[in-house]
Amino acid sequence: MSRFSVRGVSVQVSLRKVLLGSLATLALASPAMAQKIGVVDYGRLISESPQAKTLTEQLEAEFSPRYAQLVSQDKALKAKADKLQKDVATMTADQRSKAEKDMRDSVREFERKGKELKDDSEAKRNEELAKLQRVVDNEIREYAKAQNFDIVLMNGVIYATPTVNITDQVLAALVSRAPKAAAAPATGAAAPKPKP
Repeated sequence: MSRFSVRGVSVQVSLRKVLLGSLATLALASPAMAQKIGVVDYGRLISESPQAKTLTEQLEAEFSPRYAQLVSQDKALKAKADKLQKDVATMTADQRSKAEKDMRDSVREFERKGKELKDDSEAKRNEELAKLQRVVDNEIREYAKAQNFDIVLMNGVIYATPTVNITDQVLAALVSRAPKAAAAPATGAAAPKPKP
């Protein structure tokens, strides 16, 4: 047994305690070395899954009419502003004041609609993205359980060998669970022509 002082505190160390502590550490570390560990590229799973592609298409279908309306309204506002700028020299003060007020009101309405579209589309996107994340998380869990993984890591991994990277396998499972495309058209019906 040896005795030494650390910051004024006397510590007694026995060789037997150090040896037992080292053996306990080795015993506890041995099972950890035998664990099966997997790594996934979560961003890739979210962006490349067929569910994400379906989500993108649904969001575009839902919000593109409103976006097209805003683009049309923007063009009309620019034309109105150009006309106002050309006609301002020939207008009376009352006409100019009324036209400028009308222009400001139109711009405010356009900005309000743009903000509403942005808010609505972001809220819907976030809601649907949360659902997609739950689907991806569940698929990772199911794959890990089926393949007897002890740990699956996603963020914070700087490097992983291809043997522990299970992203492709989980992505394949997501593809297999994706809803299938609409059934082929009935016989005799004209099939749509592919776009060039």
